[in-house]
Amino acid sequence: MNPVDYSALDETLEIMAPMGPDLSNGFSNHAPMAIEAMCAMGRADAVMPWFEGYRHSLVPRHTRVGRLTNDNWRAALGDLRRTEDWFEFFRNECEERPWQSVLDDWAARLAPGLMAAATHGVIRTGHATRALALDNTPARRRELADGLAYWAADYLPLPAVRHTGARAKPSGAIARVQMIPPEMRSGNFGAFTDALAQLDSFPPFNATLDAVDTTGDPSAFLSDLTATFARVFLANAHDTYTTIAFVHAVTGPSALRPILPFLGDRTARAALAYAWQTAAAMYATFGTHADLSHPDEVKVGNQDELIERAIECGDEHAIKFTEVCLREHALKPDPAFLAAAGHAIRMLSAAT
Repeated sequence: MNPVDYSALDETLEIMAPMGPDLSNGFSNHAPMAIEAMCAMGRADAVMPWFEGYRHSLVPRHTRVGRLTNDNWRAALGDLRRTEDWFEFFRNECEERPWQSVLDDWAARLAPGLMAAATHGVIRTGHATRALALDNTPARRRELADGLAYWAADYLPLPAVRHTGARAKPSGAIARVQMIPPEMRSGNFGAFTDALAQLDSFPPFNATLDAVDTTGDPSAFLSDLTATFARVFLANAHDTYTTIAFVHAVTGPSALRPILPFLGDRTARAALAYAWQTAAAMYATFGTHADLSHPDEVKVGNQDELIERAIECGDEHAIKFTEVCLREHALKPDPAFLAAAGHAIRMLSAAT
């Protein structure tokens, strides 16, 4: 893999400054995330060619509704009309005090709604945090404000009944997550978050949040969590829809990786539990196979080949997922990560 190269990031963030968090088709604007991922993989050379093909889908920011303050923000939590109000609030916060302090305070408040925008709120925040930790520029502070705003405006808590926490790692707890039986599923949904509403009437999911033990090393927990859901991905990603759904069961939790160093211990452990719950929600809602075994050796080519294939594919999920899988594999090698990246690239290439 080439050395990280962020030479294209601030330039494209400036171009995107007038643009909102959604695309013309109503889906999430992935450009800031995919571009930061390419920079992290040392492929800044691919940014502008990719961006030129993507930017036609961008749409202007939403109209503001009203000013948010430290006294009235709770009423706007989860209100999609208020994305721009949240952006102005967080942009001011990041200019008035250290961005690290803003991130710590708001990750604690937003963690229960980590499923926001099908995890794109926390993912965008994670990419912005990694870039800011490298260089504190105005464009990157603005991008952090955009990530937090998306997380807050689309805040989406999942059903949970608190009880005594279990003493299991995600790799052990996954066997106890029940999938919604096929006969109980409501049919096809356009948005993942619409399908996840079925969990509100599926009581077995209520115990999921406390099914894992987050008291140990946070990095080790996150490695176990992402490796577990790389296996979930391999077992359950069988078409474009499920591929994209289960991509987020890995990229959503992994987005906490660059955020964790800036969080207090209590906030970090709560965020990890909600990351587990979020990934498990994808499994319970869209999963069809519980056998998570995978070959011990998977021939997927080397890492540079995976990166090149992801960029050639051009799909933003393939790019982001490949970067996450390579990052997690570098921290704790597991063939499931490389296999999952290769499978995602194949599935999403066929869909383009």
